[in-house]
Amino acid sequence: MYIINNHKLVAGLMLLALFHGGLTESRAALPTPPEVWKDYNPDAGDFKEQIIKEETKDGIYFRDTYISAYVLGEEIRVYCKYGVKAGATNAPGLMNVHGWMSSASIDMNFAKDGWAVMAHDYCGKTGNRLEYTKYPEKLRYGNMDTAVGYRVKSKTPDGKDITDPKQTDDYLWYAIQRRVLSYLLAQKEVDQTRIGAQGYSYGGTLIWNLGMDPRVKAIVAYFGIGWLDFYRDKQVWMYNAPYVEPSKTHGEELILSAIAPEAHAPYIRAASLWLNGSNDHHGGHERGEQTFKKFQPNVPWTFAHQARAHHGTDKLGQNGKLWLEKYVLGKDIFWPARPKAEIKLDADGIPEMHVTPASPAQIQELQIYYALKNPVSFARFWADAKAVRHGDTWSAKLPVLHVDDYVFAFANIRYDSNGSPLVLSTDFQAAIPSKLGKAVATEKLSDTISDSTGSWSNVGPVEGVGGIKGFRVLDNKGTSNEQFGDPKLKAPPGNSLSFKFYCTQPQTLTLVVDGQYKTDIEITASEEWQLMIVTAGALIHQQHKQPLKDWSGISTITLKPKPEMDITKVVFAEFKWTPPQKAEPKPN
Repeated sequence: MYIINNHKLVAGLMLLALFHGGLTESRAALPTPPEVWKDYNPDAGDFKEQIIKEETKDGIYFRDTYISAYVLGEEIRVYCKYGVKAGATNAPGLMNVHGWMSSASIDMNFAKDGWAVMAHDYCGKTGNRLEYTKYPEKLRYGNMDTAVGYRVKSKTPDGKDITDPKQTDDYLWYAIQRRVLSYLLAQKEVDQTRIGAQGYSYGGTLIWNLGMDPRVKAIVAYFGIGWLDFYRDKQVWMYNAPYVEPSKTHGEELILSAIAPEAHAPYIRAASLWLNGSNDHHGGHERGEQTFKKFQPNVPWTFAHQARAHHGTDKLGQNGKLWLEKYVLGKDIFWPARPKAEIKLDADGIPEMHVTPASPAQIQELQIYYALKNPVSFARFWADAKAVRHGDTWSAKLPVLHVDDYVFAFANIRYDSNGSPLVLSTDFQAAIPSKLGKAVATEKLSDTISDSTGSWSNVGPVEGVGGIKGFRVLDNKGTSNEQFGDPKLKAPPGNSLSFKFYCTQPQTLTLVVDGQYKTDIEITASEEWQLMIVTAGALIHQQHKQPLKDWSGISTITLKPKPEMDITKVVFAEFKWTPPQKAEPKPN
């Protein structure tokens, strides 16, 4: 044992202890969402309603108005749109929150079903819009358009950390929607005990704050769920290898403790449904699911992800409508319990996804999807796996290239709910096969990107001259392929892209890689199949004007017609990676 007899050292240790104690106290004192909103009364003050337009059309009464919201000592004039069946009484109410840079709109599917629908603008001034929410100069940052406003997230415009969550633009948008909810409740047609809310894109991000409002029975969030600040901004993906989480600034800590949607999770009381695309750029597939782990046990929640979709949920049945009817209207709607899922090794060491769903007798379809290695959720390629049923459990092989790389999987289960389609997703699954046991890699690299239609969007199969199977683009919007996030389809370094085409009328197309690199390709006319080889260097970045270095790092390819051209007249086939062509010897 050593005795320290050094006053300076003792003093230093005391200061260090005080510092750590103060740091712990400071972190513990970070505000929570209820603390942020405890002094905000959305019912306070006169609405000062100003009717801009009203009409009754096809049995629906529409009204556009301005109302006042009082936020941070300032008055904001909020533009609102309202739609309800003419003469309705005791109608359920629905808040409909738009996405980033979008505009207020009435969801007519709900209005026609007897809901009183309220939408509002929080975007502010942009472009040539005649009507929009008007922010006072002190709250100019409420305007999404940076030509008019500016962003305040974890930092103020001068680069300093925020010191109060109320400094953020999200706080303004949260406050506005709560005020508009009060306005919806004030309508004579509305039953105040039956209120739901849905938000699309960034509106989905905002809707989680509204889920904390006791006046709301149920919410549906499309895409947005948080995990943008810090996690997406700094690319802190859950399955980075190795996983490293950088230190947070004080501004980031404030955002994450009080403003970010995931911070609201323990305080949400509304039944909550999240509908998402597996490749949407918002909170991410796996990060978003973490939100529900913070919910109180008595709050209903579930989610569904549409495989390979970005801003698309068209294959997820009637989930949103059924959820709101169940939890707002109180209808007796069948909704299955959450399924169970797990990645295991089979007897030969090949990874398998096992799914045990609830209510198997009412299942119409069960599809399993898997992806390899890529930690970036919205850049993965989700391949179909063949699901085989064994009693009440389904399984599918997940062949991998390397047993030390992650394999990811989830399943979608389609049910019949009272005659309407309903889709549930399993929890996201991730595993490193070598850590599950004696795993084997059975997947092989492929130089063939696609035969027949492959994973090209907006195409139909065609069998052309000589029996070659290819595809034709269905309309002049073009086609895209995002399967290059699949490691087994990654281009070998130095290779070029090759494909065959058949076309009897010359066309000029644009080939786009990752939305930035472009080149025009000339489709010449012939009665025979022709071969096109595109080197990486032919593609030029549209901003810095540098050529693409190599095909090996790309994720997306898009083909679209030049003006006055018609891509539907071209048949494509046999997309492959082609090794560098050897130069022909020149005659002496």
